[in-house]
Amino acid sequence: MQQINIHEAKTHLSRLIEQTALGEEIVIAKHGKPVARLIPYHNTIKKRTAGSLQGEIKLSDDFDSPLPDDIAESLGML
Repeated sequence: MQQINIHEAKTHLSRLIEQTALGEEIVIAKHGKPVARLIPYHNTIKKRTAGSLQGEIKLSDDFDSPLPDDIAESLGML
């Protein structure tokens, strides 16, 4: 892990990003004290699979029936 000061980081940002993309971690320091860490980006979003909750979710037979009048009125639907 490489440590550099803020001025050097601003001057050489493109090079530092290239190094980070290759897997290197870089610590950025201010007055010799670490304040930030530049690390490689890893996409953590997992692909969703259709039907993965099959059998886990239950819907009532009347889930799409009209609401009772008092509830519909309170929601401004009448």
